[in-house]
Amino acid sequence: MQIEPGTNLAIAQQLSSQPMTLPLWGLVIFILWTIAVVVLLVAVRIRHLATGGSPKDFGVIDDNNLMWRLFRVQANLVENLPLYLGVVLLLVVRGISGGVVDLLVSGYITFRLLHSMIHIVGADPKLRVLSLGIQFSCLISLIIVAIV
Repeated sequence: MQIEPGTNLAIAQQLSSQPMTLPLWGLVIFILWTIAVVVLLVAVRIRHLATGGSPKDFGVIDDNNLMWRLFRVQANLVENLPLYLGVVLLLVVRGISGGVVDLLVSGYITFRLLHSMIHIVGADPKLRVLSLGIQFSCLISLIIVAIV
């Protein structure tokens, strides 16, 4: 397959003229939330070290420890970001938008943030599982909408 010169530029120009849809705003929120959690985790780790803690403590599994919970939240966000990014890519490339997509994206992002907050405060893990189930339901529904 031969790509003509200037094709990449034309594609880039076409993509840059796309409006910011709710799925794209959801991606922005997801990324900013991930950055915020990383910053919070770094701050907690710095405080831990400043008060005489050891770097070895960073990997100690302890659900009562904020540092461990933040680490798990950060890891979970990094694990789930590619899934959401893939769905957004499908939607944007296929030009699919509308009320159902917006509702599913809103649900996904809301329960993604809620999942993180439940984990950070150390609330009942059953609430995290419920939130995760809702998120995955939204993602699967978005995939179905994107490919049908």
